Amino acid sequence: MTASHTNSEKIPEYKASEIESKWQSRWASDDIYHANDNDTRERHYFLTMFPYTSGDLHIGHWYAIAPSDTAARYQRMCGKNVLFPIGFDAFGLPAENAAIREGIHPMTWTFDNIDRMRTQLKTMGSSFDWEREIITAAPDYYKWTQWWFLQLLKHNLAYRGIAPANWCPGCQTVLANEQVIRDSEGLGHCERCESVVELRDLEQWFLRITEYAEELLDFSGIEWPEQIVAMQRNWIGQSKGMEVRFPLAQPTKTLDSLSVFTTRPDTLFGVTFMILAPEHPDVDALTTTEQQVEVENYRHKARLATEIERQTRDRPKTGVFTGSYVFHPLTKTKIPIWIADYVLLGYGTGAIMGVPAHDTRDFDFAVKHEMDIPVVIAPPKWDREPLKNAFTGNGQLINSGEFDGLSVPDAIQAISFTLTEQSFGIPKTSYKIRDWLVSRQRYWGAPIPIVHCTKCGTVPAPEEELPILLPEDAEFLPTGESPLALNNDFLNTTCPKCDGIGRRETDTMDTFMCSSWYMFRYADPQNIELPIGPELAEKWLPVDQYTGGAEHAVMHLLYARFFTKAARDMGILPIDEPFHKLFNQGTITKDGHKMSKSRGNVVSPDEWVAKVGADAVRLYLMFLGPWDQGGDWDDSGIQGHARWLNRVWALVLSSVNKTENIEANVAIRRLTHQMIMK
Repeated sequence: MTASHTNSEKIPEYKASEIESKWQSRWASDDIYHANDNDTRERHYFLTMFPYTSGDLHIGHWYAIAPSDTAARYQRMCGKNVLFPIGFDAFGLPAENAAIREGIHPMTWTFDNIDRMRTQLKTMGSSFDWEREIITAAPDYYKWTQWWFLQLLKHNLAYRGIAPANWCPGCQTVLANEQVIRDSEGLGHCERCESVVELRDLEQWFLRITEYAEELLDFSGIEWPEQIVAMQRNWIGQSKGMEVRFPLAQPTKTLDSLSVFTTRPDTLFGVTFMILAPEHPDVDALTTTEQQVEVENYRHKARLATEIERQTRDRPKTGVFTGSYVFHPLTKTKIPIWIADYVLLGYGTGAIMGVPAHDTRDFDFAVKHEMDIPVVIAPPKWDREPLKNAFTGNGQLINSGEFDGLSVPDAIQAISFTLTEQSFGIPKTSYKIRDWLVSRQRYWGAPIPIVHCTKCGTVPAPEEELPILLPEDAEFLPTGESPLALNNDFLNTTCPKCDGIGRRETDTMDTFMCSSWYMFRYADPQNIELPIGPELAEKWLPVDQYTGGAEHAVMHLLYARFFTKAARDMGILPIDEPFHKLFNQGTITKDGHKMSKSRGNVVSPDEWVAKVGADAVRLYLMFLGPWDQGGDWDDSGIQGHARWLNRVWALVLSSVNKTENIEANVAIRRLTHQMIMK
């Protein structure tokens, strides 16, 4: 190889900041990363989850973005027309808390953070198409979030219902989960006034994601990690069984029976009690006069606990007798009705049949309340002694009348047939998933486009009036009450239906509403007629490759799938799934712990970019280990990559003749490809 420099000639110093800024400016001026909608080459839509606007990016953000950027560049180098956009997930409670804590308006706090983050992302040398940037808190974006809500409402996929919310009696307002501080006994306290927080039923807005439960279990059209698929399947929680009707011993004017969902009709002859969730709407009708005080006291205590706490395995199985009874549908035995907080309203019918011998929680409940525990499925080698634990396995039926001797599968079929024949049961599929509660009692979110009228009820805002803007003059007082509820200019409006006095909805939307459709807007960000036009939807959707954290498996990823299927059925989108392929990166840690400001172990990329350049930082992250496994940040490791870049620089400058030494250039290219192969 012929050198272009003599031994005495000094090789210029590798100055990362100068070299990187030069080429970043060149890429921007040449607009090489803009995805042209009219390009006829094969398209490739590569998307990484957009960041929340929490402030400065740390090295964990770079770990999520740098390999995605590299993969998008690879697709572009393969000759494809690549769409690789970026935006900012900008609504949410942290901005509102900052407003109260620091006296900064959420909009100011958020957009200042975006300015810093945008600068950092550009310094990184990423290949994002910045012409398609979206900000979910910008009116030109949340106009369409409101539009989507109205379409869902129009197609009966949005509705107003009752749901429990954290209520602070001291502040007289609703609290987010993050604002509830749990003490050593599990009681929740308001972070502001320290009052004990209880669950209070409020009218809130829901989306009917349960309408798509069956279809959401079909993953045949996508290539996703099995871990995510399993998490979604478990979250949806399909169960096939029977809905069994138990006649009331003393029917009321409005109620003659209780229905329960069970996957184990084979255990029907082992039922010794019925349990309703404390929130069950029939509790009042079933509670006798003598039991009213005890039942109401218990219901009040149940409101102080979260659903997660109520389902904890080792939590004592408390409960209260309502005073009422049902009849067993086949034996006509009288069975008492209780309420207990380990039963939840959202699953099945909100009531269960207690089979203590063959259900662990029912066993604990029966032991605590000294109830009978009749065995109806014989455990192997059972000596007829009382059970020490519930037996949940297979065996033959005993103490079950005409069904004795049947195996569990045969008994399920035979008893189900008898219940159906005698009109005491119907086959049913139940799901654990619940409808999506999208109401948030706070300011910094997309306002729900609804007007409340004393004459007309709830009335959708006209589409031509969107966006319903957040008032910029909102006051952020430490009362816990939403500023929207205190802003008369926002509140007071005219009913779109009767022109009478109306009041705007003061709930804002869950931020997952914004991220459930953002991948569509990237494809058509300048459209002022629709959130995405049909031509560009056809061209760019679905996303070919999506990358991001596995922690979004049962929230964002599930909601985005629901949104896509609903939009398809409305005739808005031509696709069944939003993301064809999914890859989850691991977590980058520092000193063995996930990076977080609270731990004080956050590594800023800026200081390292200043020291060794963005390319060295990116190289270090790319070679840290398998991307789906993550790794621990080590300062010494990044210096090695910086030295490697310097060696490459020196090799090239010492080998390439500035007067077009073709032989030297070929040699450098050969070395490059040899390195790539290795």
